Amino acid sequence: MSNQQISSSSLLKPTLIAVIIAAITLVLFILPAEYNIDPTGLGEKIGLTILAKQNVAQKNTAMATKAESTDKVHNDTVEVIVPAGKGVEYKFQLNAQQTMKYQWQTNDESLYLDLHGEPEGDTTGYYESYTIATSNEMSGQFTAPFAGIHGWYWRNDTKQDIKVTLTTSGPYQVVGLK
Repeated sequence: MSNQQISSSSLLKPTLIAVIIAAITLVLFILPAEYNIDPTGLGEKIGLTILAKQNVAQKNTAMATKAESTDKVHNDTVEVIVPAGKGVEYKFQLNAQQTMKYQWQTNDESLYLDLHGEPEGDTTGYYESYTIATSNEMSGQFTAPFAGIHGWYWRNDTKQDIKVTLTTSGPYQVVGLK
């Protein structure tokens, strides 16, 4: 019996510590960054509330984008900077079976890339990869298998920023950097 008490009581302390750490993390970091709720003021001081404001702006843009027709053909060229040692995503909203033509290139430096899509309305974090490679350029056309957000994740494993020039054409709405 005393072994069970020792085991139970020995688990109590780490459990309480984990709960306290989780609560502190929630109040100091998650609430300010995700919901712009900053009871301590620390989130504003370290720039986390800006993330929540950007998230709200992106959601508002996405809602406005959905209200517009995605049947209009767009032709766009954008330059995306992929910072040294980091990754970025650039996305588009497409309806199922819509086709987008694309061409992108870097300044001769190769990037790890993942062309993928996330189904509209999915909240599980699911995404489907269409192309995973390392390259300094890519061109072709892409037909969305489902309605949702589709685009590239580029990761720069070098020690200097890399510029990507992306040219697209098709019936999409630009979501942009994500």
